[in-house]
Amino acid sequence: MRVLITGCSTGIGRAAAIELATRGHEVIATARRPETLSDLDVAHRLALDVDSDASVAAALAAAGELDVLVNNAGFGVGGPVESVPLAEIRRMYETNFFGAVRMMQGVIPSMRKRGRGVIVNVTSVAGRTAAPLGAFYSSSKYALEAVTEAARLELGHFGVRVLAVEPGYIETSFGDNSAAYGETEPPYDELAAIWSKAVETIEGTNGEPQTPALVAAVIADAIEGDDAKLHWPAGADASMIIGARESMDYATFEATMREMLALDW
Repeated sequence: MRVLITGCSTGIGRAAAIELATRGHEVIATARRPETLSDLDVAHRLALDVDSDASVAAALAAAGELDVLVNNAGFGVGGPVESVPLAEIRRMYETNFFGAVRMMQGVIPSMRKRGRGVIVNVTSVAGRTAAPLGAFYSSSKYALEAVTEAARLELGHFGVRVLAVEPGYIETSFGDNSAAYGETEPPYDELAAIWSKAVETIEGTNGEPQTPALVAAVIADAIEGDDAKLHWPAGADASMIIGARESMDYATFEATMREMLALDW
């Protein structure tokens, strides 16, 4: 299959490009800075800024007919709700949400007319349940989850599969492109310290570190399989957290997570 992946310079996008190419797919790896893709052994490498209408149009024209779109590009902005600048929230949404939608709108007409295709939106466990200091990243992923679910209902009729791959805490350079506000000074510095320890507890439940290759394998399995499911958790922590969230009312889920994570706040 001919697969275009966004955000391939590092992390999950790069791992997905390697995994899918290894499995014999014709991979089109993309990044804002195409020079970061020079060492990838894939069929094609293209410049693509998902924030730009012109860049998306040019990349899709160069890519030609696609069987699969993997929307992976994204970054995080953290901090308490009262502290994160609106401009930073908008900047993140432009990539995490509007960028993914921009790509979807670019490929859907062709897939719909051909009666086949797969769209994979890489969301997050944070798109299923929100954590302190992560409201806006979570909200961008919640929004993408909603679009994924609606598009699935719209496009399944035409033979197009739409699904969400939901990574947990993965060891990537994701944090290098992220920003945080209001976490190092009162009144939320104490919460930031508590939550940092909580994240270590979550990561400790996984046994071994979770790498981008783990998520890449889930992406590839989802593309190649005929499983009709919408949600594809990636990682032991994602499965655990999402499973707990779905099996409990919210009060019970919150109490359970507070106890497990020693979240005394």
